Amino acid sequence: MDRIRIVGGNELNGTIPISGAKNAALPLMIASLLTDDTLTLENVPHLADVEQLIRILGNHGVDYSVNGRREKQNEGYSRTINFSARNIVDTTAPYELVSKMRASFWVVGPLLARMGEAKVSLPGGCAIGTRPVDLFLDGLQALGADIDVESGYVLAKTRNGRLVGNRFMFPKVSVGATHVMLMAASLAKGETVLENAAREPEIVNLAECLNAMGAKISGAGTSTITIDGVDSLSGARHRVIPDRIETGTYAMAVAMTGGNVLLEGARADLLSGALETIGQSGAAITEEATGIRVYRNGNGIQPVDVSTAPFPGFPTDLQAQFMGLMTMANGKSKITETIFENRFMHVQELARLGAHITLSGQTAMVEGVARLKGAPVMATDLRASVSLVIAGLAAEGETTVNRVYHLDRGFERLEEKLSNCGAVIERLSS
Repeated sequence: MDRIRIVGGNELNGTIPISGAKNAALPLMIASLLTDDTLTLENVPHLADVEQLIRILGNHGVDYSVNGRREKQNEGYSRTINFSARNIVDTTAPYELVSKMRASFWVVGPLLARMGEAKVSLPGGCAIGTRPVDLFLDGLQALGADIDVESGYVLAKTRNGRLVGNRFMFPKVSVGATHVMLMAASLAKGETVLENAAREPEIVNLAECLNAMGAKISGAGTSTITIDGVDSLSGARHRVIPDRIETGTYAMAVAMTGGNVLLEGARADLLSGALETIGQSGAAITEEATGIRVYRNGNGIQPVDVSTAPFPGFPTDLQAQFMGLMTMANGKSKITETIFENRFMHVQELARLGAHITLSGQTAMVEGVARLKGAPVMATDLRASVSLVIAGLAAEGETTVNRVYHLDRGFERLEEKLSNCGAVIERLSS
């Protein structure tokens, strides 16, 4: 099993190209199920989750091809992929595929909307909380679907061959459920109004793609989204937005180590709140024509309290990384997790590097230390794993991060991007 070796102590200087967003690419790929025409997606990152979803879509009959265009921004690694779901051969998403990645459950929406039925295994994914699918199922039932859960599978059917528009209020903000309802309602008969909808940039990116395919969606990016259902959708060409979580992660790596890095292709508007928080820790962050520049001089890291919240608040997907940064702050900081109930698994691993962290329910009190020391650590989930990388970059001596397949799910060429900026980091294969 691969592991990553880091020798800490080097500043980061140079340019890091920001890849396409995994959290935007996945729902866009799933949207290909809504049409029998070709959906072409640009700036698709090469990640384990993307490859897994390609296999899942292939199980339903989706063909894909990579057109070979090399994009300078990501040195040829970002891909343009054509997806064609002309013939849906199977409306079942089996356990052995869905259990490996939670987002694959989202196929239930477009399969139900286009084919009138879907049988989808209850999902798997990172062990960061229960993340129940009730919101998804309640929303689809509001559109007229009959839903049963049997033997670990969701069985969904339309009553008269088509979903029917309706008003639905999410009892809590859910990005995944908003994605699913956007796709399902696009082919429903009549108008659907989604209230308390997620406002994340990935929602806007999906809505823009669906509109390019012929959907009639307004209000994406606000808490109320209106969808006028259409009879069918066509193909389109659409670009995946840059990854705001990757942007924030590398910004915190620079804040942790010191140095001066241009995050090429990054967009500040996608995570302005998080960038402001990182700036409060002592890093200088400025927008440039080609991206975002992050700089920190020799001054110490300042403690900052933060609480995760839906967009435009501080993302839960950056909480672990920020905790890694705060382990060397000049004082105490408080980090509160409000989205997932089990997202502090990285605490014990950071403690192995010398971090002082005390947990109380969903709040972590971090007392900054003058230095961290390298040690073997274990990745527990995608975002937790990269928090260990951030800490390892600043720790004295050698840090080995094990189970890095978590990293491969969400960070494209992480070791290469960091080593190009002066980090001593390499992947080791067993």
